[in-house]
Amino acid sequence: MASVRFTVTPTKAEDLPGLSDTSPDISSRSGARVRFGSRESVNRSDPLSEGSGGGTTTAGGAETPDYSNVEQDGNSKISSVYINNTHGVDDDDFYDRNLALFEEEMDTRPKVSSLLNRLANYTNLTQGAREHEEAESIGEKKKASKSPQMGTFMGVYLPCLQNIFGVILFLRLTWVVGSAGVLQALCIVFICCCCTLLTAISMSAIATNGVVPAGGAYFMISRSLGPEFGGAVGLCFYLGTTFAGAMYILGAIEILLMYIAPKAAIFVSKNPEGEGAAMLNNMRVYGSICLLLMSLLVFVGVKYVNKLASIFLACVIVSIVSIYIGALVSAFKPPHFPVCMLGNRTINGHEIDENQCAKTILLQIKEPVERTTYLWKQFCQGPEINATCDQYFLSNNFSEIEGIPGLASGIISENLWSSYPSRGDVLEKASLISTHDAHPASTQQPYVFADITTSFTLLVGIFFPSVTGIMAGSNRSGDLKDAQRSIPIGTILAILTTSIVYLSSVVLFGTCIDGVLLRDKFGDSVKGNLVVGTLAWPTPWVIVIGSFFSTCGAGLQSLTGAPRLLQAIAKDNIIPFLRVFGHGKANGEPTWALLLTALIAELGILIASLDLVAPILTMFFLMCYLFVNLACGLQTLLRTPNWRPRFSYYHWTLSFLGMTICLALMFISSWYYAIVAMVIAGMIYKYIEYHGAEKEWGDGIRGLSLSAARYALLRLEEGPPHTKNWRPQVLVLLKLDEDAHVKSPRLLTFANQLKAGKGLTIVGTVVSGNFLQSYGEALAAEQTLKHLMDKERVKGFCQCIVAQKPREGISHMIQSSGLGGMKPNTVVMGWPHAWRQSEDPQSWKTFINTVRVTTAAHLALLVPKNISLFPSNSEPCTEGYIDVWWIVHDGGMLMLLPFLLRQHKVWRKCGMRIFTVAQMEDNSIQMKKDLATFLYHLRIEAEVEVVEMHDSDISAYTYERTLMMEQRSQMLRQMRLSKSDREREAQLVKDRNSMLRLTSIGSDDDDDTDVQMTWTKEKTSQYRATHSGCSTPEGFRDMLSIRPDHSNVRRMHTAVKLNEVIVNKSHDARLVLLNMPGPPRNTEGDENYMEFLEVLTEGLERVLLVRGGGSEVITIYS
Repeated sequence: MASVRFTVTPTKAEDLPGLSDTSPDISSRSGARVRFGSRESVNRSDPLSEGSGGGTTTAGGAETPDYSNVEQDGNSKISSVYINNTHGVDDDDFYDRNLALFEEEMDTRPKVSSLLNRLANYTNLTQGAREHEEAESIGEKKKASKSPQMGTFMGVYLPCLQNIFGVILFLRLTWVVGSAGVLQALCIVFICCCCTLLTAISMSAIATNGVVPAGGAYFMISRSLGPEFGGAVGLCFYLGTTFAGAMYILGAIEILLMYIAPKAAIFVSKNPEGEGAAMLNNMRVYGSICLLLMSLLVFVGVKYVNKLASIFLACVIVSIVSIYIGALVSAFKPPHFPVCMLGNRTINGHEIDENQCAKTILLQIKEPVERTTYLWKQFCQGPEINATCDQYFLSNNFSEIEGIPGLASGIISENLWSSYPSRGDVLEKASLISTHDAHPASTQQPYVFADITTSFTLLVGIFFPSVTGIMAGSNRSGDLKDAQRSIPIGTILAILTTSIVYLSSVVLFGTCIDGVLLRDKFGDSVKGNLVVGTLAWPTPWVIVIGSFFSTCGAGLQSLTGAPRLLQAIAKDNIIPFLRVFGHGKANGEPTWALLLTALIAELGILIASLDLVAPILTMFFLMCYLFVNLACGLQTLLRTPNWRPRFSYYHWTLSFLGMTICLALMFISSWYYAIVAMVIAGMIYKYIEYHGAEKEWGDGIRGLSLSAARYALLRLEEGPPHTKNWRPQVLVLLKLDEDAHVKSPRLLTFANQLKAGKGLTIVGTVVSGNFLQSYGEALAAEQTLKHLMDKERVKGFCQCIVAQKPREGISHMIQSSGLGGMKPNTVVMGWPHAWRQSEDPQSWKTFINTVRVTTAAHLALLVPKNISLFPSNSEPCTEGYIDVWWIVHDGGMLMLLPFLLRQHKVWRKCGMRIFTVAQMEDNSIQMKKDLATFLYHLRIEAEVEVVEMHDSDISAYTYERTLMMEQRSQMLRQMRLSKSDREREAQLVKDRNSMLRLTSIGSDDDDDTDVQMTWTKEKTSQYRATHSGCSTPEGFRDMLSIRPDHSNVRRMHTAVKLNEVIVNKSHDARLVLLNMPGPPRNTEGDENYMEFLEVLTEGLERVLLVRGGGSEVITIYS
């Protein structure tokens, strides 16, 4: 029969009768929390305890009504007495019986339902104006936060329109069309719009690949390409937005001083040459005042800026509509804006009195009298008819043409082609007849002159800011009802709308307006009217007022958005010196960031020319868009698992096409600005890389690194490296003491000097114990190693292995370190210090075992002896030699190591000497020649010396030294044996009849002695008689009477003779490199092997024992 047990704790008493045991889903009942207990089960038909009524005591001891007795079909009850709540835990802490396997991990691995619940309650408020607006209402009740309700139209489409349409459309687009011609102007607009459309597609993919909080483009790039790229491009985007604010303010001041109130100018020049400078000074003064007022408005309250935004947007829309209506009206009734021409040269309308576009006029006083006009005085030396005049003036006549011929005039045929004037050129109409046999025009004459030299590339840089502003939708993602749907649709629709407006405007301007008026940037030929305003219906003032307010609004938006962008960068804490700009007012308003923004914008104001500021922000915006495209293309190509955008109409080819267009536009518009922008971004990138806070955002650059590493590792796996490509990939074995401190940190210093900071370095250690219990110790050891690596500036990886025995751990590390072709080929380990004085032979046995393991693994081995005497990185050797004793050839390691060491500043000034040993039968002179030739071919500079070692009899010293070594080994062995015997006898008394497994005698492993026997009195006495030779005086006498082994004597003889020669020649060397002999095949001679190495290196201060890996590491061939 099915058995179930559950406890119901309803939150309302009226919910109780609604429960029944037939309910298929108890947990879905409203207001009830159902938790299953553990360990026990209760049969439904069993009679329930009757002693469980009344009340229950909670974990806190308080009496609460017992709602756990619930009637089931009238006779069954479920009682809380069956809940095993012995740990005093509330019912809420018991989990469904289906998840009982996971209940101990619920704190780190929550249930899916609780995770989904947390995600459902997640709110993302933009770091923009809305919450600041609410916070500014001091004294008012704080409004309850509403869920985002803005749709695509209000939340994305209209903000993007407002940000894209701007000052360039009203002040410069007619001039762009007139200079470049309709065809090239269409090309400029089309390229710029394609750039932003492709960027919008990439941005939509990124924006729909998760929630994008405040920061917009910065957030997308930094989380996709990493903090270095994010910080660099984020600051570029910030600078672009700040300079955009300066550009909009300059545009507003230009409209004010030229078209609304020309008499408000403070600086007025009396001669034409100084008019430009005076105008720039007026722009600087009024621009600074306007910037100050706007900054104060933003500081006082963002809510005022937000309330004005809709008014500014309405101004933009009304202005654009008036242009279209005016173009249509011009087909039937063109507006009358006459342009005065002398020959084919354009006359400045400000110089014409009472519309007198003529040389002379007839005045009817009593009889017709011919009088000269004001223009006559400008070209002649006096008002008289017979005065000396300009030759061109005399040769050509004045005429008037219509500035707005109208939609049906066919003027587009003249405006199709480009006409790029140079600075100081007079604006001319090619279709008018004129004689050019006169001198060039003088600036003193009332012509309309070009103020700057124009070109296709210049116009691209000036026009591009008019297509920026596509990030407005992604910046407001927190206010949107469905950001994943609204951002792509709204942004792309806004770009398509503005692109159509720009392209149609280019055609309309070329169709309706005469070419000379199009090229007249400031409308001088039509008495200072705004050129685009002449086309507007019903009056030019619609455009003038509308464009003024729209530019003011755009400037306010820039001064509002830029500080928040800087605040977002500062709060991410990736650029340390920007931290102060993360703070602000109590409501979060970025006060310090606003101050910095105003100061940077003031720099743009001081430039004072719209045409010079526009290319600057073009660079910064193009760089930002370039990296948005790069981020999308990179994520798509890498196919990272987290790359799942809801917007599916993207492709990596589109992203890379957009990136290419951005890069091309940067260099087309201004190559030197492009280089400056890249240098700024590069400097910020390197600064963040070296000094910034480390952030892990799961970025695409990390994914790119993984893909590149995988590709490279697979390529390396194809075969063993060629000798020319061999380089030491080092595994450094370090030992930690009881306090988890590294015993020989100089080993890492030496490895760093060997690698000169390059190549693969793995630093490993072994923690004794069980992995399950010692995992925390392993993490602490790893952190210790990382700290030491940072201190020694070693670039590499840490590896910490937990093993029962150190020698097994080292063996596992040597076998498993590295990956594919990036495995270590060289092991560096320290010499066992004071091994003779140690009673426990574990250290030197582990050392010898490691030598055997590295030999078996065909790895090179480096053992620095007296490592504490090796120089640190701050102690360079100013003189001396590195001596190489090349006794046997094992791959050329001895030749390569000094060369590598001398790449480091510590050993750079040391010379190199190579010694080799010649026996009696060798020709030492020929050997020296051959060795010198070999080194020449190796391109290694070194002094060469051949040392002759004559055959000699084994000296008494050698014999005595061998005897002392063997006696010491025997004595230590017997002492360890007797100690273990005493332990066995104690164990024998305790467990006389038990089966014992003997451990290794005097060591930590089981491979030396592995005996299993039943101990009896006879066997014990027999074992003691055969093994404990030194437990009696007779045993000592036997030990003293031993004779040394002949092979040991020969080895000792070699060690003594070599040591004599090495000490004689290299006693003053800074470092001695020496072939390391291999350990004996018979493990019984291990202790003697250590003694041989001690004798070999006796009397030398710094020794590096080198053992090759069996493969050639150096070659004479190129």
